[in-house]
Amino acid sequence: MPAPTPHRYKNRSKVWLYDGPGGWHFVTLSGKQSSEIAFLAAHSKSAWGSIRVIATVGRTSWKTSIFPDKKCGAYLLPLKAAVRIKEKIATGDTVAVTIELQA
Repeated sequence: MPAPTPHRYKNRSKVWLYDGPGGWHFVTLSGKQSSEIAFLAAHSKSAWGSIRVIATVGRTSWKTSIFPDKKCGAYLLPLKAAVRIKEKIATGDTVAVTIELQA
């Protein structure tokens, strides 16, 4: 039996800076993608609703988690500093992101 096809999502989104402690940078997934991801990953969410993914921006891929944001009703992908530096990404830039859900 062949392995299941991984669920991948492509998105273009503006990078924004969280105004709280830590100075985290994020991109917001679309509402439609977020709804589908929430449905598909219902069995594998953590206690906080985070979902493990492999994210790719440019030529950089890394393992991380996406997090639900109740305010906007979508998932947020954190962009760690090493990725932003390597890909020359700044706050306000629009980036193409690929998300692959992990089992």
